[in-house]
Amino acid sequence: MKESHRDLALVNLAIDSKLRGCDLVRLRVEDVYAGGSIRDRAMIVQKKTGRPVQFEITATTATSLKVWINGQGLKSEDSLFPSRISTREHLSERQYNRIVLGWVEEIGLDPSNYGTHSLRRTKATQIYCKTGNLRAVQLLLGHTKI
Repeated sequence: MKESHRDLALVNLAIDSKLRGCDLVRLRVEDVYAGGSIRDRAMIVQKKTGRPVQFEITATTATSLKVWINGQGLKSEDSLFPSRISTREHLSERQYNRIVLGWVEEIGLDPSNYGTHSLRRTKATQIYCKTGNLRAVQLLLGHTKI
């Protein structure tokens, strides 16, 4: 993954943002990047719920995003993860799923046990293990019910 700046930025942002795949692939550069630097926090409206969700962008993720954005020469109105197929504006959810399954296989895990939603739950699970605060997890994931 070190050789693929897109994949590194994608996995880091997937974990930090806790977004569903459909929301992650639709992000625009302006959602995470402004004034020549990566934002500390970002907010988007979720497709499924129509509700806004805010997330922190850690230093590691910010670094990988900046390398990806600058390396590709992306503009603020561009899709953050553009499709390589010209007929699509952004990376498809299906392609994102294939990328995740590739990562899982590379590290020697069983792909049938993991998927894009596993990345959404990663940070929330870590926070729950440290704090035991289920309400915090609910807010982080944008769920209306515990």
